[in-house]
Order: sequence, then structure tokens, then C-alpha cells
Amino acid sequence: MNSITYRITGVMFLAVAFTVFLLVYLTNGQMNEHFKEYLVVQNMEMGQNGMMKHMDVGNSTVAFVMGPSEETFLASVHKSLIWVGMAVLAAGLAASYAVARSITVPLRNLSRAAEQIEQGNFDQKVPVETKDEVGHLAAIFNRMAEALSINASLRRQFLANIAHELRTPLAIIQGHLEGMVDGVIEPSQEQLSSLHEEAIRLNRLITDLRDLSLAEVRQLALEKSSTNVNQIVSRAVYMLKPLADEKDIRVNCMLDELPELEADADRLNQVFYNILVNAIRYSPTKSIVKVVTVQEEIEGRSWLKVSVTDNGPGIAQEDIPHIFDHFYRGDKSRDRKSGGSGLGLAIVKQLVEIHGGRVAVKSKLGEGSVFQILLPVGLEENSRDKGNLL
Repeated sequence: MNSITYRITGVMFLAVAFTVFLLVYLTNGQMNEHFKEYLVVQNMEMGQNGMMKHMDVGNSTVAFVMGPSEETFLASVHKSLIWVGMAVLAAGLAASYAVARSITVPLRNLSRAAEQIEQGNFDQKVPVETKDEVGHLAAIFNRMAEALSINASLRRQFLANIAHELRTPLAIIQGHLEGMVDGVIEPSQEQLSSLHEEAIRLNRLITDLRDLSLAEVRQLALEKSSTNVNQIVSRAVYMLKPLADEKDIRVNCMLDELPELEADADRLNQVFYNILVNAIRYSPTKSIVKVVTVQEEIEGRSWLKVSVTDNGPGIAQEDIPHIFDHFYRGDKSRDRKSGGSGLGLAIVKQLVEIHGGRVAVKSKLGEGSVFQILLPVGLEENSRDKGNLL
């Protein structure tokens, strides 16, 4: 394999060698010519005619002879020029090699690290020693490697979480069915109802995973129509009234008059349902959940804003950036009594974004949480801006 180091060194050295040879050649020629002119002028001024050579001065010819000392001087100058040229060539070769190495060594490090990443070893870093294009490339590579490492870790965690969530209902169903087959468990309406609930939970989890995966790659089909957001919010509140009544929680709705927008009503219902389920689930008994809708101008654009405020325990600041991640829970508990499958908020984020909207949360421990959803009014292009909206 031809090394790029030698190729760069060779090209640069040839350029230096050509320049040196040209300079030495021109300098030798100019030295001879000017030295002879100098001798002629000196002889004419001193009246010396000890040199013999034909040289035209105007229309006359001056004859002179170059002595041994002059020839020795010229020879020494030529030799000095040759030695200087060789020294410059050697320095040029060393400099060319050093410059080539400064480019190819980082590239070689990048190549080795890329080969490791190709084999699945994502924990790769290359030194960033300069601030030029090569250093910039190394910095970009390090960020890419870090992102790949994080994504690989998230993928492993995602698969582990999926396995965990699927295993629980499947184990329950399998255990009950095996008990019934072996005669240990007597089939009853209660047992069958329990198995039916677990099957529904399993089906819902699989459906959520499918919708989430399609939404993340923007392949989830939306059936848009003229939609009244207030009606969707009211429907979600009505559907969750039994859950709120169990905890004696009152849901207060303050719904301003809003224009209709083009959206998938079922998907938006899923968004508000998931947000309200979390608000009711984490709010204490006999508390109030507030739902507010309003139209606002933000960043020179009209938005429909839906805010859901609860009185729950709040979210730690270190957990807020991850609250919309798959299966993420601030309490790190897998107990379904403290939460669902962990996909609800991830689905909310994706469904809102494919409608061109944004979602954010503001919370402090012990002070509850405010979830805010912005949906654009009109048919503008989807906005992926994820800045702080609160």
C-alpha cells in the first residue's frame, strides 16, 4: 500500500528541489556575468590589461585575461552555492516529511479508530492536537464516536426494557394457563378476567412500541382533518374521570376559544390522554389538576398552547432532560403501581413533533409539574425547534 506520507513528502520535495536547482543555476549564471563585468570596470579604471577576453563595451572591444585568483574565487562561490543547495534540499526533505507526518499520523489514528468502531468498539477517542482542518476532523470524529457509544448503550437498554416489559405479562399469562392445564388453578371468571387484562396490557405495549418506532422515523401515518383541540381535551378529561374519581381529584379546565387546526384527532387524543394520566397518577388524593388552553404568538408565529399542571412530587432537575426518553422513570422503579410502561411521554413527544409542535416540562421537587404542548396554527412546515418554552 502506497503511504500518503511518502507521496506528500515526494511531491513537496520535488517542488523544493526544482526551486533550489533553478535558483542555483540562475545564481551561477548571474555570478559569472556580473563578476566579469566587475573585472572589466576595475581594469578600465586602473588601466590594467592583464586579462584577455573579448567583451563588448559600446562599439569597442576590451580584451583582458582572468587570473588564477579570480578563477579560484568563482569556483569557491559555485561550490558554496552547491553546498547551500544541498543543505536546502536536505532541510526541504525533512520539512516535507514532517509536514506529511503532521497530516497522515492523525489520519492513521482516525483510520484505526474507525476500524475499531466498525467492529463494534465505540469507546474510541483520537487526540486533538491542532486547531486546523485535521484537528477539526478529529474533534468531529470524537463526537461521532461518543454519540454512537451512547446510542449503542441506549439501544441495549431499550431492548432490555422491552424484554422486561414483555416478560411480565407473558409470565403471568403463562403461569395461570399452566396452572389451569395442570388442574392447580380452577378456571373462574376472575382468573379469565385477569388473563384478559394482561393480554390487553401486552397488546397495548406492543402497539405503543410500534407507534413509537414509526413516529421516530416519521413514517407514522396521520389522518388529518379540521380538529377542535378543546373538544379533544374535553374528551380525554371525560375518559379519565373514573381514574380521577378514585383519588378524589378534580380536573379544572380553562379552555379559551381556539381556531381549528389540521391534525389527527385520535393521535392528539392519545397525547392529552397520556399527559393527563400522568398528572392524575402522580397527584395526591383530593388535589386539583389544571388544564389550560390558549392561543399565543411565539417567535412571530401563532400557536395553540395546552398546559397541564399537577400537584405531584415534581421531577428532579437531572431527570428533566430524560423525561421523554423510552422507559425512563425518575424513581428508577419498575413497579407498575408507580407508573405505566414508561413509553407514554416518549410517544407524546414524537406525536407532537410530527404535528410540527413542541413539548416541554417545568418542574421542581415538591412543587408539582407543568407539561406544555404547543401546536402550530396553519399548514406551515414542521418545526423541530426544541428550545425551552416555559
